[in-house]
Amino acid sequence: MSGAVLEAPPLSPTQLALRRLAGNRTAVLASAMVVLFALLALFAPWIAPQDPTEADLFRRLCAPAWADANTEPGFWLGCDGLGRDILARLIHGARVSLSVAALVVGIAAVIGTLAGLAAGYLRGWVDTLVSRLVDTLLGFPYLVFAIGLMAMMGPGLHNIILALVLKEWVFTCRVVRGETLAAREQEYVEAARALGCSPRHIMMREILPNVLSPVLVVATFRMAYVIIMEASLSFLGLGVQPPTPSWGSMVADGRDFLVDAWWVSTLPGLCILALVLAINLASQGLRDAFDPRLHQSS
Repeated sequence: MSGAVLEAPPLSPTQLALRRLAGNRTAVLASAMVVLFALLALFAPWIAPQDPTEADLFRRLCAPAWADANTEPGFWLGCDGLGRDILARLIHGARVSLSVAALVVGIAAVIGTLAGLAAGYLRGWVDTLVSRLVDTLLGFPYLVFAIGLMAMMGPGLHNIILALVLKEWVFTCRVVRGETLAAREQEYVEAARALGCSPRHIMMREILPNVLSPVLVVATFRMAYVIIMEASLSFLGLGVQPPTPSWGSMVADGRDFLVDAWWVSTLPGLCILALVLAINLASQGLRDAFDPRLHQSS
């Protein structure tokens, strides 16, 4: 034992990325805020102080408890035009926004990943078909596309998920196709091809694990956009229908009271802003941590 030094085993790329992510205070705080919103949505029935659909015209447009001492105790953020508790509706509205975003992004990520893998590896007519479909869908403005589909299918939770998925998968597909085009020329793919592995095996076992990191980053980015789209459609009356609370419909409900009862629209608008900003900051931290090209010189 003549001064031998035991070297720690090298960290894997995932461990290095997680260490970089933990060192990003902004991303950590933003992630904590997203988790807080998720917990509120998950435990909404037990956390909400009142029934979000219970109306009482006697407390119509009552001010928040912290702004008016005459407000009935328990209604900390006041009531809307029908006397419904805004705090309870905000908590249950988080459930709608996050569940729609998670389902849309999750389904779109699966479809986009499979389509991108097939287009990038198989090339030929498969790549041409997928690429032309992606280009066609990208030619339509997102909101106009969603409004058109919702007008045909009718409002509702299931329809809004379907309408957003039909457009959302193209963003993951473009990223995965580009990553697959680069990966198919790598040595490990050439080795698997030389061993006689099938295209399915190469795509699912060799290439897919190497494209999951960018898929995770893209999915996180897109969640913020889907939340805005759901709120926009609900604001227009094409999304989640009353009496189910939704942040977008809550903003719409308070349009006529912006001067006398600003809290009806302002509070759900601030919730949308806070959640979207937190998701964007967290996804930016994920991109900075998991993109190896940003750390090649370190």
